[in-house]
Amino acid sequence: MATSTRESVSPSAVAPAVLRRRPDRSARRLALRRFWRNANARAGFVLIGLFALIAVFAPKIAPYGYDQENLLGRLQPPSAPHWFGTDELGRDVLSRVIDGARISMTVGLVAVAGALSTGALLGITAGYAGGALDSGIMRVMDVMLAFPSVILAIGIVAIRGPGLNNTILAVSVVNVPVYARVARASTLAIKEHEYVTAARALGARGWRVLLRAILPNAASPLVVQATLGVASAILEAAALGFLGLGAQPPAPEWGAMLSDSYKYLLTAFWAALAPGAAIFLVVLSFNLAGDGLHDALDPRLSGSF
Repeated sequence: MATSTRESVSPSAVAPAVLRRRPDRSARRLALRRFWRNANARAGFVLIGLFALIAVFAPKIAPYGYDQENLLGRLQPPSAPHWFGTDELGRDVLSRVIDGARISMTVGLVAVAGALSTGALLGITAGYAGGALDSGIMRVMDVMLAFPSVILAIGIVAIRGPGLNNTILAVSVVNVPVYARVARASTLAIKEHEYVTAARALGARGWRVLLRAILPNAASPLVVQATLGVASAILEAAALGFLGLGAQPPAPEWGAMLSDSYKYLLTAFWAALAPGAAIFLVVLSFNLAGDGLHDALDPRLSGSF
């Protein structure tokens, strides 16, 4: 006599399969193609790559040392030996702008990485947990957002002292609420989806649901915001440098270079033009790339290119 057997499947065995719902590779490839078809996004990406290469190979590219002084050749106009002229201490402006790319790119990327990781963790936790924890975290974020970001950054640097490390810390802290709000909004929408509900019903632990189901699906808006945030971080760092609270002399920070050269704007405009143009181009590049990422990752705009 034949007998039939029924295999039982435990909830713990099913939960991991439910948690594997992530954007498929075809969607990523489609988003990448949409991004690359956008001329502005391509231009921004190329400029970012150019500034990254300049920052990495700055010591080999710069024709002079960034702190190499020549008082007899101070405030010289652009010429063959000094393409962008010299500053008030006779230092080559081009060399200082090239070396300054390392500082500005480092501040922007490291500060955004810190703000993104902290803000995403707080926002996802608040959105998933809800209740008093959500209210407490977001009220703190609201208080931080009540202060202008530059004013709050100045306060942090004033307490801890000027310097590059404290500039990175200040810029990172003031940007945490932005990523927390983006992450919380995405989490509130994602946690109502069927696959998250099914994972919780099958006994998946909260941290596993957060890391395997919610975080991968909330990554797109966070990546877009982070790309745009690098531009804001570089501007904020330049503002602190202009006020003398950023990287200290003789470090060639672009904001500090503007602060040192603005008093010679009528007689030696080139000393301020080069660092100002560098700030403009790097901020523009990240904004163009961020807008392109937003359009590429937004399914409602998939036919816009």
